[in-house]
Amino acid sequence: MRVVVQRSKEAKVTVNDKVTGSIVKGFVVLVGVTHEDTIKDAAFLADKVANLRVFEDEAGKMNFSLLDAGGEVLSVSQFTLYGDCRKGRRPNFMEAARPDLAVEIYEAFNSCLREKGLKVETGVFGAMMDVQLINDGPVTLIIDSK
Repeated sequence: MRVVVQRSKEAKVTVNDKVTGSIVKGFVVLVGVTHEDTIKDAAFLADKVANLRVFEDEAGKMNFSLLDAGGEVLSVSQFTLYGDCRKGRRPNFMEAARPDLAVEIYEAFNSCLREKGLKVETGVFGAMMDVQLINDGPVTLIIDSK
């Protein structure tokens, strides 16, 4: 499982001109699932995301987590995180999980975040989405569960 975490000042996702999720301060998390991923991968990454210390304290140091800062999560499924671009000019998506597995793991990830007390907004799994954000910093991290 792979996530791209972007610290943001505000963000929203729109599907067919309808806002399906929006946050003020927190993380936009792009979520990719591969074939071997399990609920344990989702729980591991949810814990990592919730506790990443990338929000600034009074001294300007990155010491606060999303939980400490009272942040929110905009979670967006993104199978293209497993696109292989090493050969040719068209990405190969063979490492991305099939939709039935991917949606299960994606929803488990979001549930794990909610169980930690975080507000989690989402896009629509499998839909074409417009994602807008104001990247704060910018702070962008890529985290793999393996």
